[in-house]
Amino acid sequence: MSTITSFQEYLQYEKKYSVHTVTAYCNDLLSFQQFLVANYETDEIETVNYSLIRSWIVFMVDQGISNNSVNRKISSLRTFYKFLLKIKMIETSPLLKHKSLKVPKKVQIPFSEKELDSVLNHLKYPEGYDGIRDKLVIEMFYTTGIRRIELINLKMQNIDLSNATLKVLGKRNKERILPILPILSKQIKLYLEQRTKLEQIKDEEYFFLMLKGVKLKETFVYKLINDYFSNVSEKVKRSPHILRHTFATHLLNNGADLNSVKELLGHSSLASTQVYTHNSLAELQKAYGNAHPRSQNNSK
Repeated sequence: MSTITSFQEYLQYEKKYSVHTVTAYCNDLLSFQQFLVANYETDEIETVNYSLIRSWIVFMVDQGISNNSVNRKISSLRTFYKFLLKIKMIETSPLLKHKSLKVPKKVQIPFSEKELDSVLNHLKYPEGYDGIRDKLVIEMFYTTGIRRIELINLKMQNIDLSNATLKVLGKRNKERILPILPILSKQIKLYLEQRTKLEQIKDEEYFFLMLKGVKLKETFVYKLINDYFSNVSEKVKRSPHILRHTFATHLLNNGADLNSVKELLGHSSLASTQVYTHNSLAELQKAYGNAHPRSQNNSK
């Protein structure tokens, strides 16, 4: 068995990474291996030194691959060498002193509360099943902070209206329980009434379905969010992830504890959650400026 195959099984069964993630990691390793064969007549990625990895980095940059993408590929290599260390195939990682390429920080701009109010309370939705489902998708993103793939894979058995909770299977098959607000519960009941009227249901176990009775596609969900929010927002990015970002930002702006938001989002560390705090800091500065006796706004 090759080390790449062993690594693949390690990611899949021990680390419990998704199929998509495992495939991406292995594709990055194969790309590096192909580079070595073409330029150095070797395919032994286990025994390379940093200079060869550095050559690959230079090659990718020259090919116009973004720094962000290069960093992701090197991250796959780093995980691979950590695995080799774990199984004692190597004694030192060739990436031990590697520093990631600099990438510009992208500020994710959340939707405003006014924009959410416009979409949920003032837009006209299609009649029947499609309209009720579309509104519920938006409401669920905004009131739970659920990820797109988590929403798509939500099962009927995961919804517990009696206890006002839903069970989400997140990254690395990590489960978390999210509260259902009364307004979301009401929308779910409306949706379930319409769902029973579908002519055929092929993917019975899944909660959200297309009109033809099959589970939602990722591209469909992205288009749904983009289309509805394009009616009320001029923001460049209008996606499910921005709605998740909005959920976190609005909670923090209204006084939610950072640790609580971390648990709701399903983050493994606070560092991941803290990226959502820059907007909250802006709100805090505004409130501070308006309230403090020494602030310019309140000076006499």
